[in-house]
Formats: sequence, C-alpha cells, structure tokens
Amino acid sequence: MLQRLAFCLGLCLSLAANAGVKVGDEAPAVALPGIGGTVGITLADLRGKVVYVDFWASWCGPCRVSFPQLEAIRRELGPLGFEVLAINVDEDEDDASEFLSEVPVTYPIVRDAEGVTPQAYGIMGMPTGYLVDRSGVVRDIHQGYKKSDGEKLRETIKELLGE
Repeated sequence: MLQRLAFCLGLCLSLAANAGVKVGDEAPAVALPGIGGTVGITLADLRGKVVYVDFWASWCGPCRVSFPQLEAIRRELGPLGFEVLAINVDEDEDDASEFLSEVPVTYPIVRDAEGVTPQAYGIMGMPTGYLVDRSGVVRDIHQGYKKSDGEKLRETIKELLGE
C-alpha cells in the first residue's frame, strides 16, 4: 500500500513539473535493464518498428487484462513490424516476477524501479501505453485498459504499420 501511495505521490509531483508527452512529440528515450538480470532493450533498438510502450505494475488489475491482449496482437502483427516494450515500475522486482509467472508474455520487459522513465513520459496511472510510430513519434496515448480496448488498439496499430 505504501508503495502505491509513494508511486502516486511521485506521479503527482512529476506532473506538476512535467506536462508529459503528448501525441506528436518524439518519444523519450528508454534504456533500462531487463527483469531478473536479463539484458534490457532500448527504444532506439526498436526504431523502424511501431512500438507500444506499456507502463505497468504488478498491483495493476487492468494490466492483467492488457498483457494477454498485447501478446496476441504482437504475435499477429509482429512479423509486420510491431513490438511491445513493457516497462515495469514495481519497487520490488520479485513482485514483477511473480506477476509474469502468472501472466507470461514473450515481448521485452524492462524495469524502472526508480520511476525516472514514467516521470519523463508524465504518466498519470497504470497502465498507460504510448503508441510510437516507426520514426519515434508518439501517435496515440492509451490510459487504463479494458477488454474491449484490444480491437481498437489492433486497428490503430494496423494503420500505423501501413504508413
């Protein structure tokens, strides 16, 4: 509970100082370590692909809904140039690992326990996703997640892949 309160307080303070990323802005750099000592991936490594940058936490209920849907979209559209880059913000890595054992995915997962990247993006809640085009520009921002969001997101990604 304290972790969530501290995270929310940090978000509020960062929002006061940072209006956040808007549609049309260049996506801020992401260069973070992977979970469990795995090698991380950077957003720059994915340049040339359409990328859904997904901020998530183990305590986020809607994240349990989004993960399987993002996995399905990635499997379908990955060969066309789509990727998901999930950024975990849990303070305790074990919490993230437990979540991933319950809701496994094959897309890249990186971790930002310090909250630097969420602050750079100006996120206001979990989950928040940024759809980034092939040239690194934010084209859509998606806050929250419900089951019915998957099809609309899939169609938006298809449009960007066709550009």
